[in-house]
Amino acid sequence: MSEASQIAAILGQGPVIPVILVEDVADAVPLAKALVAGGVRVLEVTLRTEAALEAIRRILAEVPDAIVGAGTVLTPAQLDAVATLGAAFAVSPGATPALLDAAASSPVPLLPGTATASEVMAVLERGYTHMKLFPAEAVGGVALLSSLASPLPAARFCPTGGIDPEKAKRYLACPNVVCVGGSWLAPRDAIRQGDWGRITDLARATL
Repeated sequence: MSEASQIAAILGQGPVIPVILVEDVADAVPLAKALVAGGVRVLEVTLRTEAALEAIRRILAEVPDAIVGAGTVLTPAQLDAVATLGAAFAVSPGATPALLDAAASSPVPLLPGTATASEVMAVLERGYTHMKLFPAEAVGGVALLSSLASPLPAARFCPTGGIDPEKAKRYLACPNVVCVGGSWLAPRDAIRQGDWGRITDLARATL
């Protein structure tokens, strides 16, 4: 399966990919199990904490029904690290030439970030059809996506940044949107309190 096909298959698993910030490694597995119990299988664990890589490793080992990816992948070294763990995919907020060069030979399919028409064109030239729009609300949101649809019909997006459940409905109505990314499925207060039932309920409600 090509990299584009791999990403398309992963993003097609559900309308929302939770953007997960794990501060305590002990929370990783129960959090992942709570989301999967609610029907959300594709999980993006961001590399914004020191616990992130170990969190990914534990979820991969202990939650076989989860499709685990790494978010906020900024460098070739980080891409190598998540490939070594066996992550299913990687997500970046942008797309530098160095990262795209590394991704071309990586076993981990990359969802590169874009924010402008020029950036969308640049990743399309590299063979990507699926990309992140980030920060979605700040760069124009649904209006921007609608404007990009006609001149760049090959591009498919996972908008992330500033999206809540109500806004998600508007994004998902766009023909060039496959899914959205959101942090509301894994609220930090619920994680800190170990309120896994609440997270399962949020996942079910979203689906």
